Amino acid sequence: MPFEVNQFRANMPLDGARPNLFQVTMQFPSALVAGGSLDASRKLTFHARSAQLPGVSVGQVPIQYFGREVKLAGNKTFQDWTLTIYNDEDFVTRNAFEQWMAALNSHTTNLRSGNARSSLTYGIDAKVDQFAKTGEIIKSYKFVGVWPTDLSPIDLDWSSNDTLEEYTVTLAYQYWTAEADGIR
Repeated sequence: MPFEVNQFRANMPLDGARPNLFQVTMQFPSALVAGGSLDASRKLTFHARSAQLPGVSVGQVPIQYFGREVKLAGNKTFQDWTLTIYNDEDFVTRNAFEQWMAALNSHTTNLRSGNARSSLTYGIDAKVDQFAKTGEIIKSYKFVGVWPTDLSPIDLDWSSNDTLEEYTVTLAYQYWTAEADGIR
């Protein structure tokens, strides 16, 4: 019988993974973020309201053979990673992202900072951990060579009561690894 609820329950023995049990960890590049990189990194862990476990796409290489298209596996593409972050009145985390992006390309001179000459110096590693309902890490992804590509505006509104400011940051990265299950 395909609609037996007990069969469904038997195939979900751990009651399903919960999307609200996660943590983002990222150390801002201290050479590019003045002063508060450690404080911003610590606060980001608590202020990252939403994130994603990463996806990946494998491209296709279509070739023709006797009038028929044959598809071969191509190269991997890693989608950008987006974080939604609560803003505190000290703006520590927001300021860190602004300084990092200014080091990549300044507002006035259109130049890159000398401390950000290559992706090895401006790209850092970040991590997102998925927790079980019992508190242990059940899945962990490491993002290699992360750097911000987009910092959203913060909406201000006189009618926004009983809410916190938030903004999104879009991050590019080279690739990800799944820490717990051997995917590299």
